[in-house]
Amino acid sequence: MGVATGNPITNIERLLSKRSLGVQASGIRRIFDLAASLKDPIDLSIGQPDFPTPAPMKQAAIRAIEEDRNGYTVTQGIRELNDRVRALVQDDVGWGADSDDVSAIISSGTLGALNLAFLALLDEGDEVIVPDPFFVAYPHLVELLGGKAVRCETYPDFRMNTERVEPLITSRTKAVLVNSPSNPAGVVLTRDECADLLNLCREKGVILISDEIYDEFTYEDAREPGLTRAPSPARLPDSLENVLLVRGFGKTYGCTGWRMGFAAGHQRLINEMAKCQQYTFVCSPSIAQWGCLESFACDPAETVRRFQKRRDLVVERLGEVTEVARPGGAFFVFPEVPERLGLTGQQFCEQAIAKSVLTIPSGVFSSRDTHFRISYAVAEEKLQQGLDILVDMMKS
Repeated sequence: MGVATGNPITNIERLLSKRSLGVQASGIRRIFDLAASLKDPIDLSIGQPDFPTPAPMKQAAIRAIEEDRNGYTVTQGIRELNDRVRALVQDDVGWGADSDDVSAIISSGTLGALNLAFLALLDEGDEVIVPDPFFVAYPHLVELLGGKAVRCETYPDFRMNTERVEPLITSRTKAVLVNSPSNPAGVVLTRDECADLLNLCREKGVILISDEIYDEFTYEDAREPGLTRAPSPARLPDSLENVLLVRGFGKTYGCTGWRMGFAAGHQRLINEMAKCQQYTFVCSPSIAQWGCLESFACDPAETVRRFQKRRDLVVERLGEVTEVARPGGAFFVFPEVPERLGLTGQQFCEQAIAKSVLTIPSGVFSSRDTHFRISYAVAEEKLQQGLDILVDMMKS
């Protein structure tokens, strides 16, 4: 047997895939590296809920462990949870009442669902239109799976509408990915905007993937009339053929580390996603599935009301010194760095770090570096302190 020679690092470098090398590490890491020496920073950077998971969910997960429900589950999720998700989908968007073509799959987070969807949909070079700014993983996930992420610029109001999307559709387009309420801007699309996007995708024969991880985290002034959720293209008539609905549990119920989400849509697509799950994730975490089954009896309304007050505070304070789109949901705001400061988003965030405030520059989420993201999923006292510092910086 021959003995490997040469520098091991060089050998590994030669073996790495172009797919992996073509994806940059998250720019959020640079912010954390710069902040590593801070002793007690005001952390407005991370999208981690600052409230505990409801006790019934925790108890159900513990009970599942103690009852030895620790093995694999079927690929599409335990029957009890899958049935509950399908009932929710029927009640909320009307899928299933008159059709046997509706199916659902429990996934390892919403990113897991998107991963499966792209595996099922994309051949090499196929295109997915994504918003810009975007949740940090969107373009990279598409490109890791051999596709091309086509960025749809949504500045200055961060609304992904048909006027911006239609010129980007080509013969290689397989899907349009919309995120409402959005990360990083918290913007919520209206029912009419959802209808226009659905009609466009139907006309062009592409899938509209609706990432609604924050659908229950929608404030009163942005909700669908009569509902506690955001408007959804899935809720429109005859949407099943053209919409893949993606939702999750982590943000609303404070269990992001459980990695729990689901996708619902036409059974032909869900069946292909399930086949891809068999050979990748296998199934979502078994004990977390039992825990999330209890989420349907938990009401997040009081938490959402509390966050709406935080939203109002953030918009009021920042609106005094810069342009900021009013979030309708989630727990992020995406203000502009005032042009008079002569700073990029990265430079502004680095100066904020020097004052012990952590935020994320827009270059992490966008082709532009003119804004920055604040997460107000943080204790009110810390939020007030951070806003005081940021407002003073933008006044100077």
